[in-house]
Amino acid sequence: MVFSHKSFRIAISDHYFDKYQFESNPLLLKQLAKEMVKKIPPDTEILAGLELGGVPLAIAISLEVELPVVFVRKTKKEYGTEKLAEGIDIQGKKLCIIEDVITTGGQVVKSTEALRNEGAIVDSVICVIWRGRTEDNSLEKAGIQKLPLFGMEDLSVWMELS
Repeated sequence: MVFSHKSFRIAISDHYFDKYQFESNPLLLKQLAKEMVKKIPPDTEILAGLELGGVPLAIAISLEVELPVVFVRKTKKEYGTEKLAEGIDIQGKKLCIIEDVITTGGQVVKSTEALRNEGAIVDSVICVIWRGRTEDNSLEKAGIQKLPLFGMEDLSVWMELS
């Protein structure tokens, strides 16, 4: 079910995935990281793990390929370093966003815009699960290529087999 208004969009899924089950299991996390590595665009310089679910995935992928990681907050920190992306300098660097589950892409688009405003080059996101529909194109409109490991059709087949 999707609710739309010109200023926002909310999608409600009839399937709930406890994504923290795969992010908190070291064996499964390692396997996911190995598969996600295959999707990293070749010119990527930094992995950008989105708060909260993308962070453990980005770290696990980083350990596989030895690319540096930044941790991207949903909103810029208002004290201390006042940073949006914690870690190394992203100015002029090519980032690949790492996320766990994407339904509409709204947070990915917001984070991408914020990272671009900080001087980063961002045009791709790798996620474990794409729950969106084919007609969901907010990522494409923002110039972001989505690179999912699994779509809902993959998970639907798996759920029928279990």
